[in-house]
Amino acid sequence: MKKFWAEFKVFATKGNVFDLAVAVVIGTAFSAIVNSLVANIITPLVGILFNGIDFTKEVWTIRGVEIQYGIFIQSVFDFFVIALSIFMFIRIVSKFKLKKKEEEIVEEAPKIDAQEKLLMEIRDILAEQSNKAD
Repeated sequence: MKKFWAEFKVFATKGNVFDLAVAVVIGTAFSAIVNSLVANIITPLVGILFNGIDFTKEVWTIRGVEIQYGIFIQSVFDFFVIALSIFMFIRIVSKFKLKKKEEEIVEEAPKIDAQEKLLMEIRDILAEQSNKAD
């Protein structure tokens, strides 16, 4: 039993587990923000475009049974808005990362000292003379 707890302790204290826990907490917070955006801003704006239609109240009644298809439509709409917002967020973040990488690549250009530059010029002059002689 001690071996089990020792292995569990090693597993639980690995960096990956903590990274995953942080990701879940941040994801939950981001989900709350996106859900609030959809519920409080985007859905009312769409409602204005469609003359105040609230999908969640749409119901079919068949033989006394209510089929709440409006909640389903609203859930599908929320999914697309959330997926779109996450896509846009990732796209913006990746553009910033790409710009940063491009800046790093530009900065990493090799610097040529004076002696090396002089040797390159001599090489080019000798190559020109060799081409003229042929």
